[in-house]
Amino acid sequence: MNLDPQIAGYLEALDSGFPAVHTMTGAQARAVIKSRFVPSRQPEEVGAVTDETVPVADGSVPVRIYRPASSTGAVPVLVYAHGGGFVFCDLDTHDGLCRAFANLLGAVVISVDYRLAPEHRWPSAAEDVYAVTQWTARNADRFGGDVERIVVGGDSAGGNLAAVTALMARDRGGPSLAAQLLVYPMIAADFDTGSYQLFGQGFYNPRPALQWYWDQYVPSPADRDHPYASPLAADLHGMPPAIVVIAGHDPLRDEGVAYADALTAAGVHTVQCRYEGGIHGFITMPTLDLAQRARTEACGELSALLAAP
Repeated sequence: MNLDPQIAGYLEALDSGFPAVHTMTGAQARAVIKSRFVPSRQPEEVGAVTDETVPVADGSVPVRIYRPASSTGAVPVLVYAHGGGFVFCDLDTHDGLCRAFANLLGAVVISVDYRLAPEHRWPSAAEDVYAVTQWTARNADRFGGDVERIVVGGDSAGGNLAAVTALMARDRGGPSLAAQLLVYPMIAADFDTGSYQLFGQGFYNPRPALQWYWDQYVPSPADRDHPYASPLAADLHGMPPAIVVIAGHDPLRDEGVAYADALTAAGVHTVQCRYEGGIHGFITMPTLDLAQRARTEACGELSALLAAP
């Protein structure tokens, strides 16, 4: 496996600049990440962007709704959970990715500003994303969405939340989901896989940070065995079809592959989009050719799946 040449060119700078979040509180890590965020001066044009607030069990969460630049009739809806280790990132950090997904899919994208750990521990974030998915099913016609083509998706920690939301929807009798889009998802708190050993240091998002994320969100080892924390522990029969994006130089590579394989073994139609030269987080780096290719190909696979009879 060869690292993507563009990534190789500035991996050392990326890696050395990654903050030592495992030495911080959640609030401190959040502040550091926010201070480094630079919004795009020319965000991708979409049809419309609106912000709303969705009620959840014991409060409310903001959402940002993106309409595609062009659409005809009712379109698919992607409920999207951002990455950030369950601790940081927000609607703004993933604005560019959600805009791209809206246009590439020709879909409404609903980005969820779920509550963050450690102030809100497991299963708060998952319950928030599930509540927004329920709300989406009830309100799809308000923003031109097709209730028959609701998808849940997310990257990294958000991939965990999307997978868990799909499990909750199956277990709780709805809403019906057409698919799930899981981008290098955090699936299990196993830090001794082959990919952790290979890429747990020097490849951005190091092992100490990834362990710390789990400590913030699911501090109890007993809770980590619950399927709504670690979906790899679940019975996966009856789950919606899945597109799983895998980065080859990622500590989470092996758990993503294991989850995709487990879905397939359970009879779930699953497509693995593998990018051997990628690192964790690469799809949110829009200057990378590999990121643009992955976005286009993953959305193409998802569009084909949604169009299938």
